[in-house]
Amino acid sequence: MKYYAMTDVGRRREVNQDYVYATDQPVGPFPNLLIVADGMGGHKAGDFASKFTVEVVKRELEASRKGKPETILKRIVQTANRELIEAASQDVKLEGMGTTLVAATVIGNTLHFANIGDSRLYLIDDNIRQLSKDHSLVEEMVRLGGIKAEDARNHPDKNIITRAMGVKAEAEADFYEFRIKRGDIILMCTDGLSNMVEDEDMFGLVKGSRDIVEAVQMLIDRANSNGGRDNIGVVLAEPVAGEESIW
Repeated sequence: MKYYAMTDVGRRREVNQDYVYATDQPVGPFPNLLIVADGMGGHKAGDFASKFTVEVVKRELEASRKGKPETILKRIVQTANRELIEAASQDVKLEGMGTTLVAATVIGNTLHFANIGDSRLYLIDDNIRQLSKDHSLVEEMVRLGGIKAEDARNHPDKNIITRAMGVKAEAEADFYEFRIKRGDIILMCTDGLSNMVEDEDMFGLVKGSRDIVEAVQMLIDRANSNGGRDNIGVVLAEPVAGEESIW
């Protein structure tokens, strides 16, 4: 797997509440791991929440036994959610914190991932497709037919999310499984990228770059040149599909 991960504070924020992680080395039973988290809360609570959640996911994975990826992810998401709530209850400065989370692994020819919040996972081949579904008020309005999809990007309630880690006793994550093929590229990002750069522009930047390192930098540069209103977190990975599964 070729991969690169990077965050940027953007042009408007003083604190970077995005946290990303990527490795092509085994983490417990998973042969690789990609994570994006976008924290929310007070001045320090958001960056604490995103990093804390990613660290718990890594720790729990390392201690996990082999099993179905979705089963493992479900357990770990609930553990991280519970520990995040506990941490918030012990420090008044952390009250009300939360974070989005997208955690993914590629096993053989299959992409497995969990998603909660409005951070995204895209698959890029001959086009770009958002595989995750935003847990946001605006996306719910689109699904219910209240507004058109093309009006969602600039809606005044765009940043209101309906699900997140650390908000409820049970984290309401979605779990996905997709077959991938050689040459597919996985793009994971926070809304600091997806709100500032159109999907078609992301596709063009990734496809027009010399490698994934340059692609990530170009994506962040474009988000900043378009205004950089939020922190920007990006993970880009090109799995070598066809590797033998460990399951």
